Parts: sequence; structure tokens; C-alpha cells
Amino acid sequence: MPSAPGIDAIADAAPLSLCAREPHVPADRLVAEMVPPPRFDSVRFSTYIPDPNQPSQTEAVRVLEGFAAGLGGAHAVGGGRRGFLGLGRPRAPKAPAGPRGVYLDGGYGVGKTHLLASLWHATPAEPALKAFGTFVELTNLVGALGFQKTVQTLSGHRLLCIDEFELDDPGDTVLVSTLLGKLVEAGVALAATSNTLPGKLGEGRFAAADFLREIQGLSARFRTLRIDGEDYRHRGLPEAPAPYAEEQVTQAAHATAGASLDDFPRLLDHLARVHPSRYGALTDGLRAVCLTGVEPVPDQSTALRLVVLADRLYDREVPVVASGLAFDRLFSEEMLNGGYRKKYFRAISRLTALARDGARLVTTD
Repeated sequence: MPSAPGIDAIADAAPLSLCAREPHVPADRLVAEMVPPPRFDSVRFSTYIPDPNQPSQTEAVRVLEGFAAGLGGAHAVGGGRRGFLGLGRPRAPKAPAGPRGVYLDGGYGVGKTHLLASLWHATPAEPALKAFGTFVELTNLVGALGFQKTVQTLSGHRLLCIDEFELDDPGDTVLVSTLLGKLVEAGVALAATSNTLPGKLGEGRFAAADFLREIQGLSARFRTLRIDGEDYRHRGLPEAPAPYAEEQVTQAAHATAGASLDDFPRLLDHLARVHPSRYGALTDGLRAVCLTGVEPVPDQSTALRLVVLADRLYDREVPVVASGLAFDRLFSEEMLNGGYRKKYFRAISRLTALARDGARLVTTD
């Protein structure tokens, strides 16, 4: 088998290692990074391709375009940012009666994040006055700033988009629900997608009732948009490549500038020592992630950490090349039939897409 392109020239240049990284993320970076991630930086409503067999997708685009246009009022205009905490902004007006938020309700892979990011881009406000992040990133922000400063930071915003609203941790759900109540009072519009609660087996497709119940008094503020469909990451696309030989993975890591190379079990151990809020920083500058010895995830805590890493890699469009076990065999049947099944299926879907992207980095006979 021929060596990977350029490997002879750079054989002495060791790949990077995720296990060697222990990033520390200051609070101001957490705030500044509340924008759509690189994968969704250029998406717009016009780039969303509705499935012709799913009219709810076309309807969702129509409603969201109208929602964005309705956010073009005078809220917080002229306040700007005065420091990363947003102190000194003019007090926002009270929120009007009626729906002040939208909830995108659908299974994984139907384009909810694409639509949520498109809403952020379409909202007529400068980036400093609108925020986008996952539920985990929002709870991390509260942990870094404290509750009151987080309210101050976000109250001058026109829009807050929350992707993957977690419904499986009662404490965090109450915390964020209380935060959202304060922001709605300040006139901030909300948009969200969510995961299902533990014990909701089915296919993890629709969580509207769970979401509206968990946000308690805010339910009347949300309009639910149901988005039917299949996982677009596998719609009409070829099957994900089978795992490669360890030699091929190592060659790809050496031949790709900015690639990392790690033993999968060792990486899982390392993730336990890095807070999930830092997983984005963990992947800074990476052009590819190469993993050897992929094997079943041993327990639920480890599995949930891997889900967060998979999300950050997918957001940043980092291709993955791996040896060992195929990604659809990472999680046990018990995990895939349990309360976190939607997260695990999303991780499988996203890692499969990244493995497909990584195929171009591997030299084969």
C-alpha cells in the first residue's frame, strides 16, 4: 500500500493530541462565542432544503421568516455593548403579551439547528444583541458569571436561541427556566429546540409537551413548530466508511497538517478531566481527529461526555478517521433503549457524517 501523500516529508512532525490539551476558558470567551458555530455560520433560510414529502418543513421556514421580521423593532437599539457583561445598557421594554418564542419540535437530523441558526442570522440586529448557544453552554455561562450577571448580560439582547434544551436534569431545567422568565420580562425573544426526557423511549422524535411543561410559566410564550422528516445526514448519502486499519489512521494523522492522533480509550479517560464547557476549546485549530482502537463506551457518564465532544466536532466540521469499532456500535443496547437514547443516536449520526468527511484523508490501494 502506498504511503499517504506527503508523509515522507513530514514523518518527523508528530500529530497533535487531544489528550495533551487542558484548556481554560475565561468567562468573556463564553459570552463572545454565543454565535452559531462554524458549521452553521453560512446557513440561511434560503439554504434549507425542505423535504417535499414533509410540508411541515416548508411551513416552519415560512413561520420563522415572519418571526425574524417581527423582531426588527426598537428593542435595545443604541445600547450597544459596554464590557462583556453588557452593563450600562438601556432597560428593555416589557415583553408584549402573546407568544414571544418559538420551539422547534422534531427528531434528530431534520434540520432544527439549521433553522435555529437561520433565525439568528435573519433577525435584524447586530450580532452583539443576539445570542446562540446550546443548553449546556448556557448553563456553563450561568456557572461562570452567576445568575444575576447572566441576566444582566443577556437582558439587552433582541433574541436568545437555545439549541438542544436539556430536559433530563431537573435542577438545570429549573435554573434555565427561571433565567428565561427574567429575560422574557426584559423583552428578549426566545427560540429553542430540545431533547426528550429520560424514559421517553419511542424514537425520541417529539418533545413539545415535555418542553412546555418543564419551562412552567413560560409555556404560553412559545409557539410550537413541528418539523417532521428523516435524518438528512443519511438521506440519499452513501454509507459511512468502515473503520480503517490502525496503520491507515496513523498515516492520515501524519499526512494531515493540524490533525490529532489519540488512542480512543485514553481520550475517554481524558474527557473526564476536562469540563464539557471546554470541549470546544479542546478542538481549537484541529483540521482532523484521528482515533485508534475505538471500542464500546463503558458507562453512561463517559457516553454523555462523548456526545458533547461529538457535538463540538460536528459544529466545527472536523473530519474523523478511526480504527476499531464502527461508530454505530459505540453505545450498548441498554443505552440506546434508555432515557438518553436521542443523544446517543444524534452522536452516532454526527460521527458518521464526520467519518464520511474523513474518508478523503485516507490513502487506500
